[in-house]
Amino acid sequence: MDYSDIEKSLIEFRNKKGWQKYHNLKDLALSLNLEASEVLEIFQWKLSDAKLSEAEEQHLEEELADTLIYTFYMCEKLGVDPLTIVANKMKFNQERHWKTEK
Repeated sequence: MDYSDIEKSLIEFRNKKGWQKYHNLKDLALSLNLEASEVLEIFQWKLSDAKLSEAEEQHLEEELADTLIYTFYMCEKLGVDPLTIVANKMKFNQERHWKTEK
């Protein structure tokens, strides 16, 4: 499944549920932040080198998926391809960090 298939599936799901009215950039950003907090919660009170249980890894995957879904919805609202903006940011970071290393 490529990104366009995922985006199409997400939009169809959203529209079937009637959630379009809630999918403005502000509310999507809030939801993204809440889901990212749920990722962080999995690691709360754990040592940095602690191994996650199988159940915790599964939970982490689910929360990461939620953050990606809200990110994809935001990208759809902005009319941008998430893979393109990540590639652009990587290029920017490489150029910036190579300049500072010289």
